[in-house]
Amino acid sequence: MTTTGLKAFDETIHLTNRWLNELQSDLDLDSKQQAYHLLRVVLHRLRDMLPVNTAVHLSAQLPMLVRGFYFENWRPGADIDRPRTRDAFLDAVAEGFTPTQHASTAGAVNAVFYLLSQHVTDGEIKQVIECLPRQIQELWTSSRPTD
Repeated sequence: MTTTGLKAFDETIHLTNRWLNELQSDLDLDSKQQAYHLLRVVLHRLRDMLPVNTAVHLSAQLPMLVRGFYFENWRPGADIDRPRTRDAFLDAVAEGFTPTQHASTAGAVNAVFYLLSQHVTDGEIKQVIECLPRQIQELWTSSRPTD
């Protein structure tokens, strides 16, 4: 079934909806809108922590629609305050996403990091993690389910 009449657009809408549905289900969010807001704010905070080349390389593995809002309002090289601690990163995320009854800010960030780990190559995820301060690296690695 076609929605837009353009295969590339239909595919990115389908793939983006799948990502949002996974996030909504993982966190038992009330709506896909909440999942979108969470994914957007975490991607923005993550993007702003990364060197430009790493941020761009990560974007290449995002669905086209997600890539669009990933780059929204991006100012490479801008002098911005980059959180260096776990708590500062979580506070920055909380500015754009209100925790829910089912998900703390840390749990919500973990879910987004896990989602990315499921859909982005291991090599790219490793490069992203290596660019982050240790406390934020630990936040990412704690997103992986334990056996």
